[in-house]
Formats: sequence, C-alpha cells, structure tokens
Amino acid sequence: MKKSYVIEVDCANCANLMEDAANKTEGIKSAAVNFMTQKMLVEFEDGADEKSTMKQVLKNCKKVEDDCNIEF
Repeated sequence: MKKSYVIEVDCANCANLMEDAANKTEGIKSAAVNFMTQKMLVEFEDGADEKSTMKQVLKNCKKVEDDCNIEF
C-alpha cells in the first residue's frame, strides 16, 4: 500500500536525512521525501500496521529534526 503524508521539514538536507530514517524503519518498503512539496510518499511492507509504523517513522525522523511533523 502507498500513501502520501504532509510533512513539516525546514531544509532539503533534513528532508534527505528524514527520508533515510524512514527507509530504515521496520514496515517501510520505501519512502521518499519531497522538500519542495512538503510531502512524504510511503510504501508499506505487506502486513505492516500503517498507524504504528508511521508513529515509529515520526519518532525516527524527530532524531534528525526534533521539530518535524508528519500529519497522519
């Protein structure tokens, strides 16, 4: 399943670091962050729980930029 999320990220470098953090999260098949549109496109692994996986993605992204936000 693929889904798009509105994110809040301050710079292109942070967006790249957040993308890396999201891609390392269990349950994520692939993630791409677009700084210009402030969106994250996520493809989940089969059987992954969307809500709990995205909570972990947000937690991992906050390690990169503590004031980031993902609307889910």
